[in-house]
Amino acid sequence: MEDAVKMNSARSQASPEQEPAVLAAIDLGSNSFHMVVGQLLDGEFKRLDVMSEKVQLAAGLDEDKRLSEAAQQRGLECLSRFAQRVRDLPRQAIRIVGTNALREAVNSREFLERAEEVLNTPLEVISGREEARLIYLGVSQSLPPIDGQRLVIDIGGGSTEFIIGRQIEPRELESLEMGCVSFTQRYFADGVISDSAFQKATYAALRELLSIQKSYRRSGWSSCVGSSGTIKAIRNACVTLGFSEEAISAQALQKLRLRILAYRHVDEITEVKPERRAVLPAGLAILCAAFDSWAFTRWGIPTAHCAKACCTRWSAGCIGRIFASTASKP
Repeated sequence: MEDAVKMNSARSQASPEQEPAVLAAIDLGSNSFHMVVGQLLDGEFKRLDVMSEKVQLAAGLDEDKRLSEAAQQRGLECLSRFAQRVRDLPRQAIRIVGTNALREAVNSREFLERAEEVLNTPLEVISGREEARLIYLGVSQSLPPIDGQRLVIDIGGGSTEFIIGRQIEPRELESLEMGCVSFTQRYFADGVISDSAFQKATYAALRELLSIQKSYRRSGWSSCVGSSGTIKAIRNACVTLGFSEEAISAQALQKLRLRILAYRHVDEITEVKPERRAVLPAGLAILCAAFDSWAFTRWGIPTAHCAKACCTRWSAGCIGRIFASTASKP
């Protein structure tokens, strides 16, 4: 079924002749690459196609922050498949953004040049706060409006974004240097699961959260939403196991933590899809730290909205940016 994402009123003022018939947004994430293709009609974005591949670009960063040739090849092979889908679109109808792994890599320019050659389209590496802004824009336009402020958390491969906003306006934006891939490399590199490794990962996440803990608490929120595949996987595991009915609760999260810690290796994990096993302990540690930092008791979103938020975290934000830039052209 097509998802319709309503653009805000300011963007809806563009004349039809200025609007590309079909738009595409490509997200080069640290864990996965995503592409959303859709059609913009009367200010409403209808999703036509979605492609997603687990590339784990961040796993290719060595101690010197150099992106390995193997990781680059994984990314380029994925992009060559994406390129087949968008080859007939005008270049101005495509937006491609890179995130944390490409911000961190000292040789990112090398990969960007090769990627731009494959896609025949310029590629932009965005800042952590711009990433957070786009995530919030995508989520806020994909969920029903609420009266109060909303906290959005997105656990990515190399960073985790925390945003507080009201309606479609973000008011607090932060991107912290912790992600399910980077923490997996640091604390669970051999795939072995242990109490000590999990505790170290949780404490490291808590230290990162100290920089925003008080200011975010002062700002406050009435609803909390997770927009990443990692959070969706954790939520689905809690529901499937009967630990919670809909949203993630503190009690359900602790039950899942104990269940995962009973395993000795990530290969034994059966609660999530095989491609999520390796990064689950790290993602779970980060989410546990967030719960502990702000004393969450119940946190999350209903099933339909959970899937929708994860799928559209970039589509609405990136498509909105493309639409806005197109509308501003003389």
